[in-house]
Amino acid sequence: MYLIAVFVLLGTGLTVNCEIHSLKYIYTAFSKPVGLPGIHEFTAMGQLDGRMIDYYDSDKKEKVPKQDWMKERLPAEYWDKGTKSRLRKQQWFNDSIDILKKQMNQTDDDLHVLQWMVGCEGETGPDGLFTFRRGVYMFNYDDQDFLFFDGANSIWVAANHIAGLTKRKWNESQILKDYIKLYLEHICIQWLDNFRTYGKKQLDAASPPDVYVFAKKTRIEANLMLTCLATGFYTKDITLNFRRNDRILTKEDGLISSGVRPNEDDTFQRRDSVEILKSDISSFTCEVIHRASNLSVKKDWGKKLSYFSLQFVTVQQS
Repeated sequence: MYLIAVFVLLGTGLTVNCEIHSLKYIYTAFSKPVGLPGIHEFTAMGQLDGRMIDYYDSDKKEKVPKQDWMKERLPAEYWDKGTKSRLRKQQWFNDSIDILKKQMNQTDDDLHVLQWMVGCEGETGPDGLFTFRRGVYMFNYDDQDFLFFDGANSIWVAANHIAGLTKRKWNESQILKDYIKLYLEHICIQWLDNFRTYGKKQLDAASPPDVYVFAKKTRIEANLMLTCLATGFYTKDITLNFRRNDRILTKEDGLISSGVRPNEDDTFQRRDSVEILKSDISSFTCEVIHRASNLSVKKDWGKKLSYFSLQFVTVQQS
């Protein structure tokens, strides 16, 4: 068996009449030591609504809790079994990378990475019941999609011809497909329900974002880079609209977005930017909506943008 995974973050947040939560596990293995601080040959981590709840790496070789409530609510046996499971997965990843290198005629000289992400998303409906919403079981090799499980049709789907070998083998095993479907829709959801109950106090403590707008010069003297930063928020579901007059800008307009990224304190941030002419007299506004904390705010560049434009005019006249 040879596997792999894609870093696709399951969305979290609040919608009308329901709460959505996610649990995912991310495994990453390199074909050889990287030799960089903090980068391990093999790592595995669990995340609840985007926050790390457990961690393992090939140097310490121990599954450990990353949240106080995980340490308090789960017995030593849970961590012992988890450590043994991840030791087996570490060996499985090493074997799988060797198989893939042979299939692709790759040498040991280059660095290769094998990734796997598995998880589920559930929601609490108006009736209070917590139910399965969707699952993910995805694999990636050398930053390319490789293989994923289509839960709706209960089949494996290959992203390339090499993955087709694994796809055919795994699709022949009805037991394997039934187990994965059972895991995603029932076992994973049960653990997610347990964890959200254990960490309810933390999960309910939504943090609103701090929102900043600023402008800076670019390499092109006639241009400005406008940036809107929302940071320090939890949960990770957020809407950021960058407007020119009343129209929302998109990537077709040159908008660059970092996407939602984690901060070191278990909160999140997002940064969107667009490059404009200093002579542009349009009104630019950043709108941020964070439903979990009931925050909705709009900020514009105002005098900041006027200052840069005036400075540009002065330079041109001198």
